[in-house]
Amino acid sequence: MDEIMPAVSVIMNCYNGAEYLREALDSVYSQTFNDWEIVFWDNASTDQSLEIARSYGDRVRVFCNQATIPLGEARNSAMSEARGEFIAFLDTDDAWYPRKLERQLPLFDSRREVGLVHSDVVCVQQSDGTKTNHFARLGHAPRRGSVFGYLLRHNAIAMPSVVLRAEALCRQTEWFDPRFEIYPDFDLFRRIAYEWECDYIDEPLAMYRIHEKSSSSRNHLRAADELAQTIAKFRKIYPALATDFPQELAYLEAMVTYQRGKSLWRLGSGAAARREFAAQLGTPKVALAWLSSWLPYPLVERIWSWWQGQGIRTQRDA
Repeated sequence: MDEIMPAVSVIMNCYNGAEYLREALDSVYSQTFNDWEIVFWDNASTDQSLEIARSYGDRVRVFCNQATIPLGEARNSAMSEARGEFIAFLDTDDAWYPRKLERQLPLFDSRREVGLVHSDVVCVQQSDGTKTNHFARLGHAPRRGSVFGYLLRHNAIAMPSVVLRAEALCRQTEWFDPRFEIYPDFDLFRRIAYEWECDYIDEPLAMYRIHEKSSSSRNHLRAADELAQTIAKFRKIYPALATDFPQELAYLEAMVTYQRGKSLWRLGSGAAARREFAAQLGTPKVALAWLSSWLPYPLVERIWSWWQGQGIRTQRDA
């Protein structure tokens, strides 16, 4: 008897994610589009994550490592077990809204060239419960179509919103780069955008938690190194990159300096941060960080959060 393949494989990677896991799993089970499977890959958790996942029955296909491996490698392991025509992602501390898959999948049918569909998400700051929409934080509506150059300058794609055409993934010579622990999605999604069109739904279809336990908060200095490695990788696989996207590439390289300097400043080394910023003072964002670094980072972060909140409210009221 032939095995029935689901339309969507939902990739859930987990490491000690029991706190929010039931909410994440329930959000998939609550989808109005019901043709899916969950590929649950546990990365050697020491909490109750495995027991919780197994309690949800056969629609959750559970796999586990004996030892913890880097996130990119773990995502690849999970995706290798996917059977769907489309691949979606949901980490254990995030959640989907009920119509997510129903709203996104028709965009693949309308244009065969579309390889990635994303959406707005609600970002929840765990420290105080503050909620903001990702596109509002971005400051503008993203672009559609051929957006590789745009994505070099703008972090418009939120991981829990993404659905990929499995064909677009399989055409890549590499999936998530196993070297990357902080932002493995930055590399892969932009490589897909280089070859395929992207589209999005202009409404929040997922919820993304921001908290101090997240790897991006713990390892902010490593993030800059991974971004530098990604640039080097793009230069190698796309020989015309510097010719076709010179401004975008220059901006991205300036952001490596910005992230490294900001990380040093965040760690209390203002003088070291200013030495790092000095290499890219022609970039306004870096120059502003250089000036701000004479003040304590926590103070500037509070001011910036307040200012950003004012801007988001202004956009909402406009």
